[in-house]
Amino acid sequence: MTAPLTAPACPKAMTHGPCGGVAEDGRCEVAPVPCSFLPLPTMRWSGPTAVRTAPEPRLLALMRQRPVVVADLPAVALDRASLERSADVVVGHVDAVLLGDHGAARVQFSPTYRASVVQARGLPVWQGLNCRDRNRVALEGELAGLADLGVGAVHCVTGDHTATGDRPDARPVFDWDSTQLAAAARAAGVLVSVGETPHGPPAERRPHRLVEKVRAGADVCFVNHTGSVQELRDFVERATDAGADVPFVACVAVATDPGSVAELRRFTGLRLPAGYLAGIESAHDPARAGIAAATALAEEYLAVPGVRGVDLSGVAAPGTELTTATALAEIGRRLS
Repeated sequence: MTAPLTAPACPKAMTHGPCGGVAEDGRCEVAPVPCSFLPLPTMRWSGPTAVRTAPEPRLLALMRQRPVVVADLPAVALDRASLERSADVVVGHVDAVLLGDHGAARVQFSPTYRASVVQARGLPVWQGLNCRDRNRVALEGELAGLADLGVGAVHCVTGDHTATGDRPDARPVFDWDSTQLAAAARAAGVLVSVGETPHGPPAERRPHRLVEKVRAGADVCFVNHTGSVQELRDFVERATDAGADVPFVACVAVATDPGSVAELRRFTGLRLPAGYLAGIESAHDPARAGIAAATALAEEYLAVPGVRGVDLSGVAAPGTELTTATALAEIGRRLS
């Protein structure tokens, strides 16, 4: 792998930027300045082109047979019992759970440990791994552990900066970015996914950025909350035309109470269909309305050619982890 060539003044020291946190007006998510990647051309992947020699991973083979349903797993950070309770609620109702960063806590169990706890409950894991907290040596160690554990897949992200979370005192690492991590994950032998934000500046170059992630090692693309069905369709078509020949998993926001609606509204760059959250907020029974809205949106997304799965993104307000997990399980049951 070649030495990184970072964009000037990028707080994440990225090589293959921009990240998904660029505001719609082009501002960096960390500093009140324009993203340093905006005037630069798309950085091409300079390492070897990924080639899979091992048998096709189970989840990838499943996506070729039918759409898959993935769900976030709401749980209290650093609480094994909370992880286990939520896993027990959704097991059997979704194809895998995406164990990404806890939305409100930078300190959390290590990825390999979390995956082992959840898989022990009989629930396939799609493990999130970020570049914020570990250098390449530590990331390679986590990938080796996840591969040995037999996780279903690894979702490679650059990660939010520490300045945007609850531990701004922590020094960010960012030894790699998501593209470099995807290459390392492919080398470790796991199924590799990456994310892309269709409306994130520079939107016209996002499909080409995805192509470079695929060349590095990505097998699947999670399309971050993109708004309308037509916006999703447009991005998938543009990315496919650019050469990103991978299945797409569309993210579906799940809100079932005022707390989860408020959590979603705090997300930087979140784009949802017009009136999506307002309809849940104004409903007599927000839980029932939220489940119905997410199910309907997921069905519409799954009708888009190239979309082979959905990720149910359930953001639980503190104390509602189990009720959110129950809602995710119900949506998964309806979609199956």
